[in-house]
Amino acid sequence: MLPNGEDDSDLMRLVKELQASLMKNDKLEKENHELRQEVARLRAQVSNLKAHENERKSMLWKKLQSSYDGGGNTDASNLKAPESVKSNIKGHEVKNPNLKPTVKEQSTAIKPPPPPPLPSKTTLGKRSVRRATEVVELYRALTKRESHIGNKINQNGVSSPAFNANMIGEIENRSKYLSDIKSDTDRHREHIHFLISKVDAATFTDISEVETFVKWIDDELSSLVDERAVLKHFPKWPERKADSLREAACSYRALKSLETEILSFKENPKEPLKQVLQKIQSLQDRLEEAVNSTERTRDSTGKRYKDFQIPWEWMLDAGLIRQLKYSSLRLAQAYMKRITKELESNGGGKEGNLLLQGVRFAYTIHQFAGGFDEEALRIFNELKKMATSESQKINK
Repeated sequence: MLPNGEDDSDLMRLVKELQASLMKNDKLEKENHELRQEVARLRAQVSNLKAHENERKSMLWKKLQSSYDGGGNTDASNLKAPESVKSNIKGHEVKNPNLKPTVKEQSTAIKPPPPPPLPSKTTLGKRSVRRATEVVELYRALTKRESHIGNKINQNGVSSPAFNANMIGEIENRSKYLSDIKSDTDRHREHIHFLISKVDAATFTDISEVETFVKWIDDELSSLVDERAVLKHFPKWPERKADSLREAACSYRALKSLETEILSFKENPKEPLKQVLQKIQSLQDRLEEAVNSTERTRDSTGKRYKDFQIPWEWMLDAGLIRQLKYSSLRLAQAYMKRITKELESNGGGKEGNLLLQGVRFAYTIHQFAGGFDEEALRIFNELKKMATSESQKINK
């Protein structure tokens, strides 16, 4: 059973797309037919051109042959013998320049070029016929291009029968998807109206209550084939409030998870120094990014939460943000402890760099958290003593 109303419009759109594709297919087939006609015309034109070229060559050879046959004697009589000049060192005697050349000299005179060979036995009237490789090459080039165009059309799926089958399959799948949405809308209508009333009336005093409520809502809606598509059929669904509840619960859960990860961090003494310091630095970077992001958006987000009666005090410095900043002291302690231990066991030339690295990280945490507690200050003083000792060594 096909869906009605808004769902029918999607089905009609797909049908129109199929019709447009079929029209495009017809157009391409027509162009293909025209291209075949153009190929045939080009073949005929090539044949005519080749025949005309052969006729022209044949006439040219005949003209050359007749000119050699008719005017050969005249050309030979007009050839003047070269003047025979005798010179010696004493007399410089010169023969008569009008003296005709001897028979021997005439035999060595320049001869005209031989006539062209006679035409082949294979003749048709006055036109000679020969195989022209150009025709074969052009034919193969054109048929190859035509075949390439046909393959390209099939690859694009325009004229292929598989394209039509795919379109029909897509329409059927789309129809099933829309039918499932329609079915969920009808089957869960009463329950969704119940959830609407619960979300509208929901008020909370603590953010943990929001987490519990959002988890319950998500479980109730998880059976729908497409939550967004089904809820669009319910104009009274409080979408903005539901999204704000989920946003608040997700943000709070992410911050609490990060706090737990920091407080549970334990250094492995067997792990290399560089790897340990990188892990601590990575945790601190993630913590600063999360806190800064919350502080940057809490004014606009807090106002929206107030409008929907969602707890927002946890975003303030006195709430969860304060706890997160305080948890960073644990990272500072672990960082300074590991550097102090490294400096005590290694008196190498890299002490200055390690000291500077430890003091820099301690300073960053100090500014981020707003100060040190007693334990962090005690570890820092140990690092400070080592820095003072190193300075005295340098001064000496």
